[in-house]
Amino acid sequence: MAKVSFSPRRENRHAAMQFIYMQDINKTEDLETALTLFFRQKDKPREFYAFAEELIKGTLEHVDTIDETIRTYAKNWDFSRIAKVDLAILRLAIYELLYCFHIPPIVSINEAIDLSKLFSTADSKRFINGILDAFKLKLHRPLRDASKQ
Repeated sequence: MAKVSFSPRRENRHAAMQFIYMQDINKTEDLETALTLFFRQKDKPREFYAFAEELIKGTLEHVDTIDETIRTYAKNWDFSRIAKVDLAILRLAIYELLYCFHIPPIVSINEAIDLSKLFSTADSKRFINGILDAFKLKLHRPLRDASKQ
């Protein structure tokens, strides 16, 4: 089977989601060592994954706020029952929506949906889309434009 080629940004999001998932399953106190070991296993140099590292560190720094946002919009869902892969995808997307003003919100949402297609189930795709669709209504910025904040 041929290897699929993704844009650098998409490949970085894949790596970020994988690390966030891994961190949720097997938490480590030493983030820098964990990142070094993680990126060492990748097929590109660590410098290639600068965007992933930014996403990882930001998501983990703001995980409490992000998780509260997920709880708010995952109505009728027990947070502890959300699949770990779906949770990693949601955390990454909501981090981008809340803190990455240089990324148009619609891009973050579409990338999250694409991650769910690759790593999760059709039901999960609908679940993730539902949460992000409801959350985007709270954003006070254009969905298709990057903000200059």
